[in-house]
Amino acid sequence: MRPARYILFFAMMIFTGSCITEFIPETGDNADMLVVEGLITNKAGNNTVKLSKAQSLSSKTTGTPYTGCTVIIIDDLGNITPFYEKSNGLYITDSTFAGVVGRQYKLTIRTNNNGASNYTYESVPMKMIPVPPIDTIYYEKQQYNPGSGTFREGCQIWFDSHDPDNKCHFYRWDYYETWMFQLPYVVPNSICWFSANSNVINIKNASILTENRITGYPLTFISPETDRLSLKYSLLLNQYSISQDEFEYWEKLKKITDEVGSLYDVTPSFIPGNVTCIEDPTQDVLGYFSVSAVSSKRMYISGRFRGLAQLYSQCPSDTVNDLKTVEDLNKKRWVIESNELVVPPVYVLTRIKGCADCTVRGTKDKPLWWDDSK
Repeated sequence: MRPARYILFFAMMIFTGSCITEFIPETGDNADMLVVEGLITNKAGNNTVKLSKAQSLSSKTTGTPYTGCTVIIIDDLGNITPFYEKSNGLYITDSTFAGVVGRQYKLTIRTNNNGASNYTYESVPMKMIPVPPIDTIYYEKQQYNPGSGTFREGCQIWFDSHDPDNKCHFYRWDYYETWMFQLPYVVPNSICWFSANSNVINIKNASILTENRITGYPLTFISPETDRLSLKYSLLLNQYSISQDEFEYWEKLKKITDEVGSLYDVTPSFIPGNVTCIEDPTQDVLGYFSVSAVSSKRMYISGRFRGLAQLYSQCPSDTVNDLKTVEDLNKKRWVIESNELVVPPVYVLTRIKGCADCTVRGTKDKPLWWDDSK
């Protein structure tokens, strides 16, 4: 049962956001257990391997990065592609590398523990399976909290896909969302963009379907409690082709992340991935090295939604007539409203910097791909 105490942490580390009652069991530590999160696709620029050390359940931090490793992939023709450490524990290929559909790839990792024991880890060879294009992504306004007395609208997003060649039998999806938001005050930095990756597991076994067609897959619901729908929202959906073994891995991990409302709902167990230690095969390795073809499709939402949360109602804190009397101006207090046409002038201040500067949360740089016409 030694590995069992780590898999729950691993699931929670990647897919955060669930609310559970904290329970810290008595466990030992295995601070050097390797966690592998790897993905190569047939698109250049999307090829990364993230290496970290697993933490015990009692830890309040995420996994420590595994730095200084030598990381390569070898295909079935003997071609070797190195990864470079872009940041602590994050290894990437150069921008020209792209996987080839039909070819097999094996990941090799050599640790560098500064004089301590070092090990070599390898994945099983993984074949890149072709993936069909996504047919369409669409959304519908839906009532939020029905019966609350106030009419509020959220947004449900679906998509359709099919494989006429019936070559992709197991699917995985993730998405990257970006939205434009605006502060309700006339300040220099009032409009920004914010982006986030999806944090749920979306998979489908199409081999059990009479036709390789996926219709009305419920991807995500956008709550009016955020500002995603306040101005303009964009979602980039990625569709991956995966093997049956990888599907079963994600299915087991999804069972834990979906059902573990408390530690008593599902008994945590070690989920074997596809990476092992060459020198010591008994070592436990968490995570998975994924080789997948990918197709992508983007959608925009710019409709008006009723009942969106007022996120800035708590911003105003002080009112002054002379800014010279504000000793901590632009350090602990910021101007969000002013009227200099009256005598004496009136200035409304806030103690929350994010109310006066949208770059606290987002960026003023509009994404290069952002389409103002949609």
